[in-house]
Amino acid sequence: MTLMPVTDSVFLFIESREHPMHVGGLQLFRKPEGADGQYLRNLHDDLLKKNDIDPLFRRRPAKPLNTAGYLAWVEDDDVDLDYHFRHSALPQPGRVRELLELASRWHSILLDRHRPLWESHLVEGMQDGRFAVFSKIHHALLDGVSALRHLQSTLSPDPFDFECPPQWAPRRPRKSDDERGPRFSLLRTARESVDQLVTLAPAAFKVANEVFRENALTLPIQAPKTMLNVPIGGARRFAAQSWSLTRVREIATATGTSTNDVMLAMCSGALRDYLIEQSALPDDPLVAMVPVSMRKPSDTEHGGGNKIGAVLCNLGTDRKDPAARLGAIHRSMREAKRVFRELTPVQALLLSALNVAQVGVTSLTGLAVNTRPPFNLVISNVPGPSEQMYWNGAKLDGIYPASVLLDGQALNITVTSNGDNLDFGVTGCRRSVPHLQRLLLHLDTALAELEHATR
Repeated sequence: MTLMPVTDSVFLFIESREHPMHVGGLQLFRKPEGADGQYLRNLHDDLLKKNDIDPLFRRRPAKPLNTAGYLAWVEDDDVDLDYHFRHSALPQPGRVRELLELASRWHSILLDRHRPLWESHLVEGMQDGRFAVFSKIHHALLDGVSALRHLQSTLSPDPFDFECPPQWAPRRPRKSDDERGPRFSLLRTARESVDQLVTLAPAAFKVANEVFRENALTLPIQAPKTMLNVPIGGARRFAAQSWSLTRVREIATATGTSTNDVMLAMCSGALRDYLIEQSALPDDPLVAMVPVSMRKPSDTEHGGGNKIGAVLCNLGTDRKDPAARLGAIHRSMREAKRVFRELTPVQALLLSALNVAQVGVTSLTGLAVNTRPPFNLVISNVPGPSEQMYWNGAKLDGIYPASVLLDGQALNITVTSNGDNLDFGVTGCRRSVPHLQRLLLHLDTALAELEHATR
């Protein structure tokens, strides 16, 4: 038994039928040249034989301690791989539309807490000959950055490498605190908690001074109420599409901004057009919460857990001109990052908590209807593979992240780089965000408008 960090426990505590707290991803692959009709069946059967399972994929929550929630992890010694790794087929005609509908349904279903908190679905039957893998894992086990790193560790740049491991296979041996036993893990976690409490007061003072001294910093109270900031149901819609990273970089170079700024400007333009279409664009600019990784370069590549901070970005949706929106985004992100750089890790964590605290409160108390949102949506950019990758000879075509929604936060856009592309995964509440796929059309329009405005 291993004591559960507070961040992991919170993700389990706030989960409900309306708020599944797993992160997911849809990967598209092209079969190796010459693959026969039994390729996927054989791949599925071969992977099931690899039953040496990484401890992370054996973890399930220990029995909760009354109303205190889950406080510890236990390792399952008898993982049922047939349950966790499933082979499915699309209904006809097997278009991307059917695939996204199936992914939407899987992403809506809670993971079973009596088992390790992950699933993977191998999907055949696409009319263009490709196949897909939809995976999901609880946010208490992995954040988005570590989940993508974990995925990349199963891939290979070699198209002739047919020994790629399944996602549940053990990674490279590494020394960890947990290897030194649960007693050490418990003492370490307790010591870290005391250290954070000791530094909390001076950290709070410094954060407050930075926040209120810098007028350019976007604060949680500045977001307008929109149709996206409502209580949500448990059903999800999921949409996905790729755009050329070269196009995005050319805009960034021409304007002296970053590719992340341009990606946010694409989202800003798409959200503006979508809300105009719904007769729901507010006068004040939308605010996005942008997660930032707080991992150090020395952090273990395949480590689990959650090490993310949060900054707020003014999306400039009140501006009609695409270049003006990009400028507003660039200034907002520049100031937020500057403040973060000047804070200690504990202070940065405290500022992140200030930015997101209201979301947790509204999810637990049901106050999303009556309060102004701290931000309007989450837009996340997670670095992916920089070169063409393969999985057991199959060419990776796309990685599309599916993320978490909460009350008052009915839409999430998560982007990952993948070779020469940016892959967008858009997750929305099925009830609250109508015609979610229209956002893909608006993203395409927004990119074209940015290119025209910045020539």
